[in-house]
Amino acid sequence: VQLVESGGGSVQAGGHLRLSCTVSGDNYCTAWFRQTPGKGREGVAAIDHDGSADYTDSVKGRFTISRDNAKHTLFLQMNSLKPEDTAMYYCAAKAWSCGALWRSRPTTFPDWGQGTQVTVS
Repeated sequence: VQLVESGGGSVQAGGHLRLSCTVSGDNYCTAWFRQTPGKGREGVAAIDHDGSADYTDSVKGRFTISRDNAKHTLFLQMNSLKPEDTAMYYCAAKAWSCGALWRSRPTTFPDWGQGTQVTVS
């Protein structure tokens, strides 16, 4: 399985970005994680094949995860960006349901993209 992210960049606080991730193969759960230097990967948003989505509390109401199964593409629409959203963002995939603990278990995702940097100033 190959995952390739795009869409990162630098924006001012209050701005927006849309991240994309092309995902080869069939994956039941796809997710976005982010990481800052010296910290572990934080689960941001995840979506199961049936379209059910889950978000970490800090992005609820600002970020929206979606997927186009026909085009094998995962999206993360990020609005009202804050400086604390600055991080390297990674998409991840696994062949089973996201589950309730996906945010705290990045190691359960066997497949990862290379990351795309988001900087909010």
